[in-house]
Amino acid sequence: MEIYQLRAFVTVAKLGHLTRAAEVLHVTQPAVTAQIKALEEELGLTLFDRRPGRITLTKAGELMLADAEQVLAAAGSLLGKAMELKGKVTGSLVIGTVGDPDSLRLGSLLNSLVRTLPLLDIKTRHGHAEELRDLVAAEALQGAFYIGPNIPREVLGVPLQTIQYRIAGPFGFRPRLLHAGWREIAGMPWIGAPAQHHAQTLLKDMFARQGLTPNTVLESDEAASPHSLVRSGVGLALLREDIAVPASERDEVVIWPHTRVAALLSFIYPKTAEHDPAVIATLSQLRTIWGVSH
Repeated sequence: MEIYQLRAFVTVAKLGHLTRAAEVLHVTQPAVTAQIKALEEELGLTLFDRRPGRITLTKAGELMLADAEQVLAAAGSLLGKAMELKGKVTGSLVIGTVGDPDSLRLGSLLNSLVRTLPLLDIKTRHGHAEELRDLVAAEALQGAFYIGPNIPREVLGVPLQTIQYRIAGPFGFRPRLLHAGWREIAGMPWIGAPAQHHAQTLLKDMFARQGLTPNTVLESDEAASPHSLVRSGVGLALLREDIAVPASERDEVVIWPHTRVAALLSFIYPKTAEHDPAVIATLSQLRTIWGVSH
């Protein structure tokens, strides 16, 4: 039994897709299939139910998954200890980022890491919160900033800051917006975001709690600033409070006063990376920069 076989098993189990798992592991799909087949033959168990278009864990696979994750975590701990004894941290560190860099204090983090870990090859990858969560869970990223209601269960994380969001609409909507209830708010035109974007998750959850669905007329990514679109009169959007309130004071937008939506900014990392020296160093620098306790 090889570590790479267990890693292939865990990655496919978490992603539920052979092609995506192969991309994450940087190997071909036939290689992933062969690794899992070899593991199944050695264990004498069928770990996956393979059907056209999908692959799911069998009951035996479900029971083996937690043990496989523990073995990978133990292997990571052993490697981390060896690197500590050698007195240096080498290799690569890939960090996922979400939102704008300044709000993450990304520059301060990268500056500290470059100074303290000169032998480490550091890279950043920008993405949407939920896709970054999937990549961290599958160990394709050693860590990522994440915005959501809480830290996802499939990863570990350090909470950094609570972010408040407000419902903001074009200033011309002011008379009807200020007197609207939830149903009227949902029926107004809304600016949405891609499905895996944190703003879309918060938006859907907010209205789901009211038993409503927003009238989304436009899906906007980061490039087309939601603040700019609201200001231009396109529709309503969830805006960070630190953006919405000053814009409201300038009469650029109007804020619906009856709710605030809280989200957690955190730094997440794989459960198997708890003892990884690069991750440990990153968490140490993050806690110092953000002033959070261990």
